[in-house]
Amino acid sequence: MNKPSVSASEFFGQMAANYDSLIRRAVPRYDEMIERLVSHLPVDALRILELGCGTGNLTLRLLEQFPSARIVTVDAAPEMTSLAAARARERGWGARLECLTARFEDLSFAPGSFDLVASCMSLHHVKDKRPLYRGINAWLRPGGWLCFADQLLGATPEIQSEFWRAWLAFCREPGHCTEEEIASLEAHAAAHDHYEPLTSHFRMLEEAGFATMDCVWRNHMYAVVVGGHQ
Repeated sequence: MNKPSVSASEFFGQMAANYDSLIRRAVPRYDEMIERLVSHLPVDALRILELGCGTGNLTLRLLEQFPSARIVTVDAAPEMTSLAAARARERGWGARLECLTARFEDLSFAPGSFDLVASCMSLHHVKDKRPLYRGINAWLRPGGWLCFADQLLGATPEIQSEFWRAWLAFCREPGHCTEEEIASLEAHAAAHDHYEPLTSHFRMLEEAGFATMDCVWRNHMYAVVVGGHQ
């Protein structure tokens, strides 16, 4: 298990080959969370932006769910975009996928470029989400949607402590994480993760111009959130 590096992208790039194993051992109900996210996506999306492809777990579900769509996926770790692109090509979907290696904060797209912006376990790496949410709202066409799954902060320190205890208990179940892996993940979280409570996400989305917001799934600190463009 790697020690936290100077950036989140380096940390995840170094673990790219083992990411799929670790994410399921360290994130409770990970696959269920993705499926709940996919189940709340709009049915008519043809232009999709994915923020944080990782190894392509959500990417492949988007390509499968929207067989006529073209998808732009972004990750700051080139090792991750390479894996996601390779997995898409293996399934014959490579022509519909464009992979960009970039930080979310540096992205720029024309207004109304996308019908859907989706993300899984990535937005908590952005320290100031307000500019990003404003950008997403601008990149969406009228009637478009932002749908993301992520880690959230508890509404009070007591609730957050309970969330963290539940996560540690899951990680320490037989066959899940080693103590070395847990220590590395905790150090990474302290250095690179920027959690916000659900109410803060709603407030920032509203300030960015989103008209509709809801939390459609929750499991302790993990949640699926949707926001609709006016």
